[in-house]
Amino acid sequence: QVHVFESGGGLVQAGGSLRLSCTVVGLRFRDYAMGWFRQAPGKEREGVSCSSWSGNTIEHADSVKGRFTISRDNAKNTLYLQMTRLTPEDTAMYSCAVWKETVCLGTWYQSSKILYWGQGTQVTVSS
Repeated sequence: QVHVFESGGGLVQAGGSLRLSCTVVGLRFRDYAMGWFRQAPGKEREGVSCSSWSGNTIEHADSVKGRFTISRDNAKNTLYLQMTRLTPEDTAMYSCAVWKETVCLGTWYQSSKILYWGQGTQVTVSS
């Protein structure tokens, strides 16, 4: 049975930083692309970032490029999302996701690409 665990969310002031972490149990971590989605109240789920199995290829949504950085440590079965220069528009539930493929394909941001989801960790940015 596969379990996906996120941590690191919280309340931060605008301009601040947070680092999210994600660990996975029950599958061979290095065999899958991994990443993050987010969903704000009243909005559709949005693909935020994706990392290929090796971490050599990454994708970020335009809304977070230059501010968020995704990385992974396959030896620790852990995925990270370093978020900087946060704004109130970044407020959302952030969910770690395991992709069906090993790489982040062109349509990586589509929810249909996801094999497993975490429960999510709340990020709230105050103005």
